[in-house]
Amino acid sequence: MPFKPLTALVLAWLTGLPLAALPLQGRAAEQMPVDLELVLAVDISGSIDADEAKLQREGYARALIDKDVIKAIRGGIHGKIAIAYFDWSDSYVQNDVLDWALIHDEASAQAVSRRLLEQQTRTARRTSISGAINHAIPRFGSGPYKGMRKVLDISGDGPNNDGGPIDLARDKALAAGIVINGLPIMNGKVNTWGFPVLEDLDRYFEGCVIGGPGSFVVVAEGFDTFHEAVRRKLILEIATAPTVPPAWQRIGPAVTHKAQSGYRYPKGCDIGERQSQEFWRRRFDQ
Repeated sequence: MPFKPLTALVLAWLTGLPLAALPLQGRAAEQMPVDLELVLAVDISGSIDADEAKLQREGYARALIDKDVIKAIRGGIHGKIAIAYFDWSDSYVQNDVLDWALIHDEASAQAVSRRLLEQQTRTARRTSISGAINHAIPRFGSGPYKGMRKVLDISGDGPNNDGGPIDLARDKALAAGIVINGLPIMNGKVNTWGFPVLEDLDRYFEGCVIGGPGSFVVVAEGFDTFHEAVRRKLILEIATAPTVPPAWQRIGPAVTHKAQSGYRYPKGCDIGERQSQEFWRRRFDQ
């Protein structure tokens, strides 16, 4: 006879059985309700050097302890959210930095911020936003928290140029009930190999990356002020409309684009792959 959830929990406590070994029915019954499951997916591709990768990590760590971010968290129905964080680059490079962690007040935010800063930053080579999305999808619902909403927050300084098509990965996430928001980094910097810059990266994110109810793009105009864009974005992601503090409107130069119904990126969602093919063709022809 299968265990009932309560019976399984009591047996685990008596025998020292790890929670992960419980039947799924019992584990699901024990998930803590939170307002939001938020996965932060952070670009560490070739155009981002070690110092910039560190600035990104510090930007998220600083934003999570901001008083207005905490106020937005506390303003939810449950007054708490769950956060996971990973770095990504090539289609096979996803580095899980932070498993699911609960934030419900200043102390818990400080603890999560410290955990982010304790982990080493690194960089890789190519840009696979599709790989990041596919890595993130099964993370939702896998931890001890059950969110009223599921949001994937993707930062990046270039279009998808590795792995599967970005629009297919996006649509797969949307079908799973995940909202995707974007944080394009638009500083005009060419990567180590001289790969071309996509000047309208914000519109690419709008047409090819983000999706779901209320999805949006916030532009980061550089790494030195990255935390300001992150702060603004986190408040908008976490808070419901009536509880958004007015202070977010005074945060630096970041620009917000909300998803437009039916908007199609005119250059095509495969622009990154085509840029990559042309770039390497020219390199081999030299």
